[in-house]
Amino acid sequence: MKSKIFLAILSLVAVLTPMHAQTVKEDLLQNTSFGGYVISQAKATTNDEARVKADFGIRLVRLYFDSKIGDFAMKLQFQANGNTSGVNGPRIVDAWAEWQHWRELRVKAGQFKRPFTFENPMHPWLLGHGSYFQLTDRLAGFNDPTGEHASNGRDVGIQLQGDLFPSSRDGHRWLHYQGGVFTGQGINFVDKNTRKDLIGGLWVAPVKELQIGVFGWTGNRVVNDSLTLERRRYSVGVNYSADWIARAEFAVDNASGGADAFYAIVGTPSWHRSRLFLHYDLYREGKSKDMAHAIYGISAQHSLHPNLMFQANYGFNVDRNNAEKNYHNVDLQLYWRF
Repeated sequence: MKSKIFLAILSLVAVLTPMHAQTVKEDLLQNTSFGGYVISQAKATTNDEARVKADFGIRLVRLYFDSKIGDFAMKLQFQANGNTSGVNGPRIVDAWAEWQHWRELRVKAGQFKRPFTFENPMHPWLLGHGSYFQLTDRLAGFNDPTGEHASNGRDVGIQLQGDLFPSSRDGHRWLHYQGGVFTGQGINFVDKNTRKDLIGGLWVAPVKELQIGVFGWTGNRVVNDSLTLERRRYSVGVNYSADWIARAEFAVDNASGGADAFYAIVGTPSWHRSRLFLHYDLYREGKSKDMAHAIYGISAQHSLHPNLMFQANYGFNVDRNNAEKNYHNVDLQLYWRF
């Protein structure tokens, strides 16, 4: 099914791009890149309920194809990880094309990241800690409370986005908007009803390094003919990136049962290609303190090379959903890309 989607995207590019075939060929040759990255991991926990107390493995393998023809940018990306079967095994995660003629209005169609939260669209290399926070993991479509298969924060849809009001001082844009219509079923699945998910965000950038934003999501996931699970979510957050790095977000799910989440992370300036991060991560099922899982963490990373990075992560867990309320997690990760 996804191959048909990507072929349809390429057909749309051919129709809407008024270019000679030779020009298209030159663009493909000059503006096409292939690459990938791998994240290997060694981890351990003191949680007695964990199925495995210590483990070695490959957290993530990604291969991608990027290209641009005229005003159209395209991406096709594949993923494999430790689970090599079913919908969580090797799969297509990105298959999209975006018309980028104007910075003020861009149109993207295909399979791509849902425009919800600051952290969801971020590359794993740039997170500053071992994995996405619980807010992103649970409420942006990684391990969704509705039971949706793991979708890496992505869905199939069409999105409008743009950056408005350039600053006369440094050229950065004061306002960013993004909004899209999505199937609600996650990646690599066909839609099951006529209702669609509406997801969007709006943020202001008073200075180049700082964004303050709000995000919203309303929609549903069809489980079967007799069961549809609703999503009614919003998020607010701040993101600062300069020598120091800081990010914080709060999100609420007002659908049946409900949940809320918060995280904050601060990273020091790079010192001899090394950084230190402190972070706090909270998720509350049912918005109840009796169902809270909080993680107090510290991460350190060192770039051995621009394409090779080592990261160590520690988390102290206070988990009211667990028989063992307090436990420790440690993991070491090696990132490399080509």
